[in-house]
Amino acid sequence: MKQLAVISLGQGQGKKAEKLINRAKADGSWVLLTNCHLAKSWMPSLEKIVVGFSDNYNENVNFRLFLTSMPADYFPVPILQNGSKLTLEPPRGIKANLKKSYMEMNDEFFKKCERKNKEWHKLAFTLSFFHAIIQERRKFGPLGFNIRYEFNDSDLSVANETLKMFLNLEEENMPWDAMLYMTGHINYGGRVSDDWDRVCLLSILKKYYNQ
Repeated sequence: MKQLAVISLGQGQGKKAEKLINRAKADGSWVLLTNCHLAKSWMPSLEKIVVGFSDNYNENVNFRLFLTSMPADYFPVPILQNGSKLTLEPPRGIKANLKKSYMEMNDEFFKKCERKNKEWHKLAFTLSFFHAIIQERRKFGPLGFNIRYEFNDSDLSVANETLKMFLNLEEENMPWDAMLYMTGHINYGGRVSDDWDRVCLLSILKKYYNQ
């Protein structure tokens, strides 16, 4: 198994990443730089490193560099041109989106919630609908949201875990207000920067999170 060094980019991580790359080029190990979109100021330096690969014949043939990033207009084009690319995008259409979410719902998933199991089944499905709806709104541009947000599968996963936590509380009544706040304001709302978009998102969520 290849030796793999992983580093999450961010403030002050550029120099560490450069050292890892230089070491890996010599010994033939692999380097994975995650969250490249968080290192905007270091992207020009990374571009020089990657473009320089073709001019350096002293690199170990086993050396590999992997990069992960959210979509960003400042991501250097030469890096994209000099490497193999793999993109992960949400399915097109509500039906395809729901089918993808439902594929994660096996027997183990439905047995996760010890209390209020019936409510867990129903609300897990409604969360999938909510997730599909807000992702599909993006194709309508400013008619969907004022700003284009990159909601992804991790948002749905965290929302499900939060829902399970609330349902397992030793309370008879459903904590609707707390569930709306955590999912709408914190989980999904954490990505939303426009006030009217937040109002829109919460209005949609209330159609699914209710008695």
